[in-house]
Amino acid sequence: MTVSDVELAALATTHDIINLGMLADGERRRRHSTRTTFVRVARVPAAPGAPVPVPAAAGELRIEGAPSSRAAAIQRVREVIAAAAGTVPISGYSLADLEQMAAREGVTLRSLLEELRAAGLELVAEAPIDLMQSARRSIEEVNIGGLALGRLTVHRLQDPNMVVLFKSVVELQRQVGVVRTFAPLPRTMNPAVPTTGYDDVKRIALARLVVDNVPSIQVDWSLYGPKLAQVALTVGADDVDGVSAEDDMSEGRRRAPLEEIRRNIRAAGFGPVERNGRFDVLAR
Repeated sequence: MTVSDVELAALATTHDIINLGMLADGERRRRHSTRTTFVRVARVPAAPGAPVPVPAAAGELRIEGAPSSRAAAIQRVREVIAAAAGTVPISGYSLADLEQMAAREGVTLRSLLEELRAAGLELVAEAPIDLMQSARRSIEEVNIGGLALGRLTVHRLQDPNMVVLFKSVVELQRQVGVVRTFAPLPRTMNPAVPTTGYDDVKRIALARLVVDNVPSIQVDWSLYGPKLAQVALTVGADDVDGVSAEDDMSEGRRRAPLEEIRRNIRAAGFGPVERNGRFDVLAR
């Protein structure tokens, strides 16, 4: 679906969220039909020596947090690889943090990424478009270094004008061509740019309409919760990140994470498909 600048300007200012959502849902269905992917993630702290839980249900082990040094980042990858024993894809770190660490330690970003790859890392977990010093160059270095990118994210909204940000994503993808998933909802809140559930839904819909060269629009289950995630699926999102990998059935089977995410996707009118961090479909 091609949307002109005039149409985008009107959509960005509209209060008709129902019509906007229907347009985005139509585009989402054109691309993915009713298929909705989700990944169960086990989060691992970046500090070397910390415990490494490896739930059997995990589709991705994700190292989270800023490493204290290059050596610590590499050591932690090796520890997680040893604990996982090749059973699950390993992702880790923010590309913005790796940029800063490479500069701080006087090495090139490419050499740092190559060292992490040699240690066993498969994916850089996220690339926050608003924090990176050079988004195009750094994402290209990820690719050259033999790694994949987990997702493009927004750390914090700096401007309520969403279209400008989303157009920058389009231009970035035009240059690099390797972004598979864009998560348009901010990871942290900016008091200067307050947001509401209405704003979040509108942001998802606009992202699907504007960012026409990135395959998937993602919502984070753990960060935004099941209710917003379910609504997001009806207005353009097609991938759910951050579903718990713990099969906790203490509150009954229906409340276990796997059953809950499947039930929510089906209730939104879509078909749940579990994937791993490599975007391979899991049959279970």
